[in-house]
Amino acid sequence: MTTGRVAPGRLRRRLVVAFVLIAGVSAGALAGGSYVMLRQARFDGSLQRAAADARYQLLLAAQFLPLTDARRADLLATFAQNGRPVLLVTADVQASDPRYAPTPGPALRDAVAAGQLGFQRSPAGARPHLLMVGGRIPGSTAQLYVVSLEDEVVDDLDQLRTALAVGWVAVVLLAATVGSALARRTLEPVGQASRAARAVAEGLLHTRLPVGGRDEFSDWAASFNEMAEALEAKIDALSRARARERRFTADVAHELRTPVTALVAAASLLAEQLDTLPADARRAAELLVADVVRLRRLVEELMEISRLDVGREAVSIRPVDVVGVLRGIADARGWADRVTVAGEAPSVATDPRRLERVLANLVSNAVEHGGGEVRAEVRHGGTSLVVEVTDQGPGIPAEHLPHLFDRFYKADPARTGAGSGLGLAIALENARLLGGRLEVRSEVGRGTCFRLELPADGGDRCDA
Repeated sequence: MTTGRVAPGRLRRRLVVAFVLIAGVSAGALAGGSYVMLRQARFDGSLQRAAADARYQLLLAAQFLPLTDARRADLLATFAQNGRPVLLVTADVQASDPRYAPTPGPALRDAVAAGQLGFQRSPAGARPHLLMVGGRIPGSTAQLYVVSLEDEVVDDLDQLRTALAVGWVAVVLLAATVGSALARRTLEPVGQASRAARAVAEGLLHTRLPVGGRDEFSDWAASFNEMAEALEAKIDALSRARARERRFTADVAHELRTPVTALVAAASLLAEQLDTLPADARRAAELLVADVVRLRRLVEELMEISRLDVGREAVSIRPVDVVGVLRGIADARGWADRVTVAGEAPSVATDPRRLERVLANLVSNAVEHGGGEVRAEVRHGGTSLVVEVTDQGPGIPAEHLPHLFDRFYKADPARTGAGSGLGLAIALENARLLGGRLEVRSEVGRGTCFRLELPADGGDRCDA
């Protein structure tokens, strides 16, 4: 079987999405956790260094005690010269460098007032990013806050975050690519099986799946091939049996034709002499004549169905008055008082003999097996001509409707009558030859309607 790529479908998309989600969530969790841990480690390290430096600076500031105005100025000048921004808090707040003079928050000032070493960072996104560590100068109530720049730490963390985000996007894209390839590779056998099943459904019974490897798909392909082989063999056997059945039917009809013709001739002579026969013999002769007529009709229908099977029936097209054909059928068979013909429609291009055969079978079926008034209505429906033959009989149970056009099928197997069970099958085959459709609908207790639809312009006929 010819193989091809599997068209993207819902299952393939779901597999790719699931693969991407798993990879994305896993990579995102790993990247996010790593960033949080590294960020905390960098800030902790920066705080430890700043705290150690603040303790040292507090010891240096203790050398300027007592803090007179002059000594405060010297302390601030010394830190300014050393490039160390500090805040000195006594009765007021003084900064060694006005550029780096954040305001200590209440929590930080309370911690320092309690004799502890406290810290405070600038809000996220602020520039410059400052870390302020403060404590009381030993031997004094004055507070000293040492300010450190953390811009480098923040920049490093921003670069790390960007790198992790780019890496996460790369992982997601890689996962999408790999997932799509794996899904396509995984679902390829499913696509092959779908195409093979569709081909078998279309009648290509020689279709087989390639078998390779030892996985589940290979077992599946082998099982499918076994099923296809069994199905092909079964259908081939059924086709041969059907051909034998049709050949048998044709042979039987052909062999019966000559003796039946002789019987019909003899029965005709006997029918002419019925009035001269004794009463007890007359009844037997009447039954014999009726059965010979039935036998002749059966042989004729068998021969006709055989010709239809082998495709020897020609179609002769010419304009036909459908309403006139229906009225002719009713008049010729003495059904004018039981069959109402209605409708006015223009002539249709079709085979008059075959059309008469179809309509005669439908009307005959309605008269013989229906009940009440039989109505045959003709109407023009756009590009088609519709003929509906309706009776008011007991109707046909729904379970019989799908088989009504089968050969030798009778809705009531116990029924004995003039019908052979071939009339509707012949009507269906002739309707197909005319390019039309024959349908039936019925409701128990309300009657049956046969609907023949023919192309108004002659349509696409199935030429034999």
